[in-house]
Amino acid sequence: MKFGLQHPSFSYNFSNYQDTLKELALFAERTGFDSFWVMDHFHQISVVGKPYEPMLEGWTTISFLAAVTTKIRLGTLVTGVIYRHPSVLAKIGATLDVLSDGRLFLGIGAAWNEEESSAYGIPFPSTGARFLMLEDALQIIRGMWNKNSRLLRLMGGFIS
Repeated sequence: MKFGLQHPSFSYNFSNYQDTLKELALFAERTGFDSFWVMDHFHQISVVGKPYEPMLEGWTTISFLAAVTTKIRLGTLVTGVIYRHPSVLAKIGATLDVLSDGRLFLGIGAAWNEEESSAYGIPFPSTGARFLMLEDALQIIRGMWNKNSRLLRLMGGFIS
């Protein structure tokens, strides 16, 4: 059995996000957690806090954590398909996977937070359309990552 730690809130009573986040991830790594996850939201979700509470961008956050940890796997829980173009997400993920020595978990879903999308000017298609977008995104990402070497994925999209 494997265990991961998901960190949903950045409303610290501290002034230094870097040290607090680093300490939490290193604690998780040191105490045997297999993975560390952050949400891929642009503002706080209602079940955790208020939209105006601090929320660090997920991919930037796990990139920082990749540099300060050595073995714990890292991921977003989960990236909404409407937030980033699939080929750009594939490139971001491949880069982070290489720089973290293979420690990336890519979590991707159909997205659900219409309020957040509206606040950031991101179109929010119907549920059916978002699931079709997810299916397309999975095919694109798998196609771009369908190489024997992670380094080849960094060279470009559909290079044969």
